[in-house]
Amino acid sequence: MNMNIEHHTKINWIFEQHRSTNHFYDTYLPYEFHLNMVAQVARDFAYLVSSDARESIELAAYGHDLIEDTRVSFNDVVKVLGIDIAKIIYAVSNEKGQTRKERANEKYYAGIRATPFATYIKLCDRIANVQYSKMTKSKMFEMYKKENPEFIKSLGWNEESNASHFCTKLYIHLNNLFND
Repeated sequence: MNMNIEHHTKINWIFEQHRSTNHFYDTYLPYEFHLNMVAQVARDFAYLVSSDARESIELAAYGHDLIEDTRVSFNDVVKVLGIDIAKIIYAVSNEKGQTRKERANEKYYAGIRATPFATYIKLCDRIANVQYSKMTKSKMFEMYKKENPEFIKSLGWNEESNASHFCTKLYIHLNNLFND
């Protein structure tokens, strides 16, 4: 994918929002480490989406945690990245809650399922997190493994009825990460 200057500027803006909140990944890595991992998964599976959607998908992958983890609002994201990308980022932003279950409740998953490409971005995020936790032998890997059946069900996928869904290869890839 050719990255034009405007595209690169938007990615840098996303990185800066995380830097300005002193946001880290796994307590010590700059948060863009995680954002780069998610964007790489999105690029690895970009063949699943139309070529005209790929740049927006990549920006949504980079920006997926903006509303949830930085001081920017939905309207801030609209101004910089556009309404379609902002809708995806909003959809994958957790609800308020004290537990993981409260933050990722039925309303949250309904919003993801209802927003074009939000499922794709959520899967890219989960795949990046699982790959990292597996690589570092983090206890999070077992948590993701335990959550996985309910996670994919909450996203509305099952092998029998969704075999032709455009995200099927992402679901299969995620499931396979737990089989090695």
